[in-house]
Amino acid sequence: MTKQKGNVDQLITEIINGIEKVKGQKISILDLREIENTACDYFIICEGSSNTQVNAISGSVQKTVSKAIQDKPWHVEGEANAEWILLDYVNVVVHIFQKQIREYYDIEGLWGDAKITNLENTKTI
Repeated sequence: MTKQKGNVDQLITEIINGIEKVKGQKISILDLREIENTACDYFIICEGSSNTQVNAISGSVQKTVSKAIQDKPWHVEGEANAEWILLDYVNVVVHIFQKQIREYYDIEGLWGDAKITNLENTKTI
């Protein structure tokens, strides 16, 4: 399981790569390290346009991370209906939403004290 800082940075990089491979949108990284009593250090949040794409993003992240750094999620939730899939990598938790579900739960709003980095999808084909 991921513990060292360098491993966390590499894990985040590979998670982002996995999201971008299948065109996940509106990627945000929430740094929770300065907030007391959090379950992890980072949230990575993104969205897909359908349950098929949400499942594809989840699969791509797991495959990319496994291949690059031989890590796998400690826990996975939500794959059955694919409206919100959670991948728990212990220090990093990935939330993959359908757009309307993301707006409804507003994780960024709930964790407003976190340092939030919004990534623009910059990959060109």
